[in-house]
Amino acid sequence: MIRNTVDRLSAALVCGVAFACVASPVVGQGADGFYKGKTISVVSGFTPGGSYDFDTRLFARHCGRHIAGNPIVIVQTMPGAGGLNAANHLFKVAPRDGTALGMLSQTLAIGEAMGTPGIQYKSAEFNWLGRLSTSVEVTLTWHTSKARSIEDARSSEILLASSGPGSALDNYPRVLAFASGLKLKIVSGYKGSTEALLAMERGEVDGSCTTWNTLKINRKKWLDDKRINILVQYTSVRSPELPNVPAAVELGRTAEDKALLEFYMSGGEIGRSILTTPGVPAMRLAVSTRRRRIPSCWPTSARPTRNSRRWPERSCKSS
Repeated sequence: MIRNTVDRLSAALVCGVAFACVASPVVGQGADGFYKGKTISVVSGFTPGGSYDFDTRLFARHCGRHIAGNPIVIVQTMPGAGGLNAANHLFKVAPRDGTALGMLSQTLAIGEAMGTPGIQYKSAEFNWLGRLSTSVEVTLTWHTSKARSIEDARSSEILLASSGPGSALDNYPRVLAFASGLKLKIVSGYKGSTEALLAMERGEVDGSCTTWNTLKINRKKWLDDKRINILVQYTSVRSPELPNVPAAVELGRTAEDKALLEFYMSGGEIGRSILTTPGVPAMRLAVSTRRRRIPSCWPTSARPTRNSRRWPERSCKSS
């Protein structure tokens, strides 16, 4: 059954994984008349303080001046339902003219293929524009928790705060528990990762999930003061920066379990990507044929990192 599930999800996600290496669309000069005087909204599906919000705001701050017509670019925060509110809005409500962009959950297509309740979108019908960075999601516990390593979850239940189905906070530990037999209990109802981490600090739960980049940037004091225990990284192989933290795939009990985890962890390669609504006129996308991993409008001076290694310097040019 697991093998059939993996095969079905793999087929459904080909389009979702492929965009990580396809050409990066930028708005061409031919669309100048349309975008001049316009405002582009970039929807963030998660609450302020997390990595999605951080990357969305960084992108919005710099991208407008590299689009023909120099539109104003603003961020519209639309949290809730693990990011599904934002995804459904972009698919069903947002204008289909190129003025609505979004940074949605990296498990967007996986959730659709698995039949997550509440989904009203088709991930293959979005226009995927480009990827800012990959992402290493981790599960962590507070220093006062009895769970100090992932092995502790084999004998004792670990409570993890979640923002609900569809979010990485919910999906990653849930799939890991299924494939590994670990006693990870999901406590839903928190608005986003910021609130989930606060619940961990207050002792309402043992821990939660976030990204390694968020910990390094926004929660560095936690690392310096050893206030947290990082139990697992949701990757296929261990990040060089976390050599002593097991990768989720290592914890699968059988070959089928490991295959399921391998597939699900591919969401990290999708990472923080920008998309727009279905039905945007092709002339407003002006797709370049060059293969890039970041949008060409990303400023040289402020590009994001992947595993803390900077991308090769390249001048920022609009096309």
